[in-house]
Amino acid sequence: MTTWQWLSQADGVARGTAVVLLIMSVASWVLILYKAWWLSRAQRDTARATSAFWQASSWEQARTQLPGFDRAALITPAVDAIENIVGGIPAAQHSLAVASGALVQTTRLLREVLQSASHRLQWGQTVLATIGATAPFVGLLGTVWGIHHALAALAGADHVSLEQLAGPVGEALVMTAAGLAVALPAVLAYNLLGRKVAQVEEQLEGFAHDMQTWALQQVAQPNAAVAPIPTPQTAMDYIANVGSR
Repeated sequence: MTTWQWLSQADGVARGTAVVLLIMSVASWVLILYKAWWLSRAQRDTARATSAFWQASSWEQARTQLPGFDRAALITPAVDAIENIVGGIPAAQHSLAVASGALVQTTRLLREVLQSASHRLQWGQTVLATIGATAPFVGLLGTVWGIHHALAALAGADHVSLEQLAGPVGEALVMTAAGLAVALPAVLAYNLLGRKVAQVEEQLEGFAHDMQTWALQQVAQPNAAVAPIPTPQTAMDYIANVGSR
């Protein structure tokens, strides 16, 4: 008996189970192929964008050429967040963000950028985990219902042979195999793609740490340059005051 013949003879529950497994399989494979391509491109672009940013001769050059390398827009938001701090533009007058200082500002802004990037990288992982966890049970439901339907059909027969029982039960067990066939690719893809997501997140965290260190240095340099230099007379007065004690 072919698949179409079996579906034509099956009841609504068996057909519904088969349709659910088909939708799960199509959704998981579309998500697997798209996300594998997107993560591979994002990983390459992140490495290229980081290298191009630090090799730039000036902030303006780095800011201009960065979007061309960062097609997934994972690094550009971090640069945008730091640009106002480096340029000396406050977030708001008389706000806690300004009063907290450059260290707290950079930490808060970069944390928000990393959280947003992590949400984009983790997109679809929940779907793969759900399909991998539920598809075997959906197939098992179809198997149990198929066996129940076959036994109910043979209950009124005067004589039941092994051949009459083996066919319907064997066809019902196909649903379990279908559930496993849907779940295994989803579980494998969840683990492999999760590892690639972790690698991209590690690259972004390293870039954010370097950006924070560089931004704090840029903020500290003007302050150090503006610090008053003691004159000889001031130094002599200080020495005299110390000696008088």
